[in-house]
Amino acid sequence: MRPSFVRRLLPCLALFALTACRSGEHTPAADAPSQSPEAAVQQSIALVRAGDFAGFWQHALPPHDYAMLREDWGQARAGETPLTDAERSRIDGALQQLAAPDAAATLDARLQPWLADAQVRYGDQLPLLVGIGRALAGKAIEEDARLTDTQKRHASALVDALGPWAQQAPWFDPARARRAVGVVVATARELDLQDAQSLRAMDFDQAMRSYAIAFHGLERMLAIYGLPLDEALASARVVPLEYHPPYARVRVEYLLMGTPLSIESTLVQQNGRWYDQDLLESVRQAHRRLTAPAAAGTVAAAP
Repeated sequence: MRPSFVRRLLPCLALFALTACRSGEHTPAADAPSQSPEAAVQQSIALVRAGDFAGFWQHALPPHDYAMLREDWGQARAGETPLTDAERSRIDGALQQLAAPDAAATLDARLQPWLADAQVRYGDQLPLLVGIGRALAGKAIEEDARLTDTQKRHASALVDALGPWAQQAPWFDPARARRAVGVVVATARELDLQDAQSLRAMDFDQAMRSYAIAFHGLERMLAIYGLPLDEALASARVVPLEYHPPYARVRVEYLLMGTPLSIESTLVQQNGRWYDQDLLESVRQAHRRLTAPAAAGTVAAAP
């Protein structure tokens, strides 16, 4: 996923880990009216968990902003720096390896000796390395000007909660690595990316479908290494805090690896529907940043 997309989605990805919805339950229609702020939050969560990212954005944004997001997607892609020949060759080579009939066996054969060597070299240092990673992640979160204070606090709490798991996870286990390779290969084949050009040329809808495939692949990978998201999903509850239309505030409480976490969200009501205020503003800010250079150029060119 592109960094800007992940940053915009962060508040709702956090909330996604807070619903008691199960994958087999019905996902509400994206255009169904929200009866309450809590219903709006739960519907967003259900759409994300189902991997329906296009439906999520359509539900999470007013119609004008959703149309703007789709248009901005194409404009941002058009403005990306072209891949160099070396980058294109590296991506094409990786995709070809993953698409090969014997991809899983070949990658596993390459990975196993590396794992054995890494176990010897870094096994005892893993707690220290994870600690360094936590410190770097915390610094990056604190310095990210696009995150609100609430998002920063929650992201930092997530990093702290995941630290003990990361230190104890069986990263060097050969059997788990073999299963993980199988997930990577299966996910890559489902994505069906032919080359670097196909990766860069995806439109909004194609990208959202690809994100769903990658997202569910990541879920399977995390489960292999002892981080089942279902436990967090089952523990969640949405608590209403304030209700003063057109504003409302909720808190979502959940357990992650046995650690109680929560995040608060302010919602704003527009045309009878409730929207996450921070997410809505982040999309609008991204639009302003994207269109600012063109506007400046237009002014400069005017007689």
